[in-house]
Amino acid sequence: MSSIAVEQSEKLIDDMLKVYPEKVAKNRRKHLAVKSCEIENHIEANAKVIPGIATNRGCSYAGAKGVVMGPIKDVLCLTHGPIGCGYYTWGTRRNFAKAEDGQDNYMQYCVSTDMQETDVVFGGEKKLKQAIDEVVKIFNPGAICIFATCPVGLIGDDIDAVALEAGKEHGITVMAARCEGYRGVSQSSGHHIASNLIMEHLVGTEELKDPTPFDINVFGEYNIGGDLWEIKPLFEEIGYRIVSTLTGDASFHDIAKAHQAKLSILLCHRSINYTNRMMEEKYGVPWLKVNYLGTKQTIKSLRKMAKYFDDPEITKKTEVIIKDEMEKIQPGLEYYKKKLQGKTAFIYAGGSRAHHYVNLFEDIGMSVVMAGYQFAHRDDYEGRQILSTMKKKATSSILEDLHFEKEAGVEPPITPERMAELKEQIGLMDYEGMMPELREGVIVVDDLNHHETEFLIKELKPDLYCSGIKDKYWAQKMGVPSRQIHSYDYSGRYTGFSGVLNFARDVDMAIHSPTWTLMKPPWKAA
Repeated sequence: MSSIAVEQSEKLIDDMLKVYPEKVAKNRRKHLAVKSCEIENHIEANAKVIPGIATNRGCSYAGAKGVVMGPIKDVLCLTHGPIGCGYYTWGTRRNFAKAEDGQDNYMQYCVSTDMQETDVVFGGEKKLKQAIDEVVKIFNPGAICIFATCPVGLIGDDIDAVALEAGKEHGITVMAARCEGYRGVSQSSGHHIASNLIMEHLVGTEELKDPTPFDINVFGEYNIGGDLWEIKPLFEEIGYRIVSTLTGDASFHDIAKAHQAKLSILLCHRSINYTNRMMEEKYGVPWLKVNYLGTKQTIKSLRKMAKYFDDPEITKKTEVIIKDEMEKIQPGLEYYKKKLQGKTAFIYAGGSRAHHYVNLFEDIGMSVVMAGYQFAHRDDYEGRQILSTMKKKATSSILEDLHFEKEAGVEPPITPERMAELKEQIGLMDYEGMMPELREGVIVVDDLNHHETEFLIKELKPDLYCSGIKDKYWAQKMGVPSRQIHSYDYSGRYTGFSGVLNFARDVDMAIHSPTWTLMKPPWKAA
């Protein structure tokens, strides 16, 4: 796309904002950008939603329980609040988990204190204590996590004190997440709160009995639709051993040993990069941003990992796996590329998924014309190099930003000299963000709302709309097929090499379904 495309996109944004009052338009303009190679791309993010505008964001509780802590299969999640809050996290994400022999899996349960009006008036601490006692009696879990919802924060229940007392009484780990829905501007605050809990209560509490030179952690992987189960055999075949995933299909016992891995790889940057940073500070475990959605990015990530370990056998095995896997999928990939070549897509997701899917669409011959995040921070768009220039927002002051000194006696996996070398070679401990990988003229939107969704669909006429469950039907009512990429519409897996074919198949079925010949979108109806 040329500079003409950039000008056209800028004009489109200006036209879209005309419906807003002047003050609102000025505010929203900061959250919109057009990818241009001639100027620096900046965008405002992690800010309050404008009252009256329909947003797709979730709350702090959704981030802490629904995203980060919920997928840990043997932690019993106890929601302290009205039953409506508990129901919100039950079955809303397809985080798959399998219990190992002798281990627990509580993923299918929804446990709540079911606060009533009387509890709001007189306090709910006694009810919470009773709920913990009942949970221990019924399930006998090794760990419990309490999640506070909005009423709990408003009336001042001391869930930390209840958790501390219950932990001592029952002899188990009891954590308390102060993740009331109104804490922070989106679910991102809940990710931060949950990351703090993981570092304070789990990481470093158990020892790895049989360490190997190629132990890794997989961060920001929640096993949605079985994504982890697609990529795990690939890593193991190369020669890596996964100590822990954070947090898809995870056991808290494995997370407790994560500090002894030699490298942490990070998929979803926004949801759990806090824990990456804290683990590097305290235990010296470096992290590497990877993307194993799409062939090109999977290959790039595997080669970066091999470069980090610098082992001849690992490097050789990596190339063999890449060659074998590409040969397997090449015929299918060519088939779908012929059918999908030139098609366009909108991608609006949380975490780093919008970035990841840009690469995946390119694999199957499609291009992205609009990309955005629900709850990103500026560094998710522009890269971590801007962190030092970002001003801390007042809304962030309510979140505890933990920092650690290096643990005594801990020897980091690599030397400082090697760390500096790898930062230059493979981008160790860095993330460039989504913007650099977008094509010229692509519109970038932070916290996309209903009006902007409808306007951009009418003007850009995408062949596919990819977002979450809240807004997929907006597009479909306008005659544009949708794919739900937070939980994959009961499909998937989309990671690794074969995941590309699964994705291509689902996209092909969506776009070429005869359903869309029976209705006309607004711009064709006339």
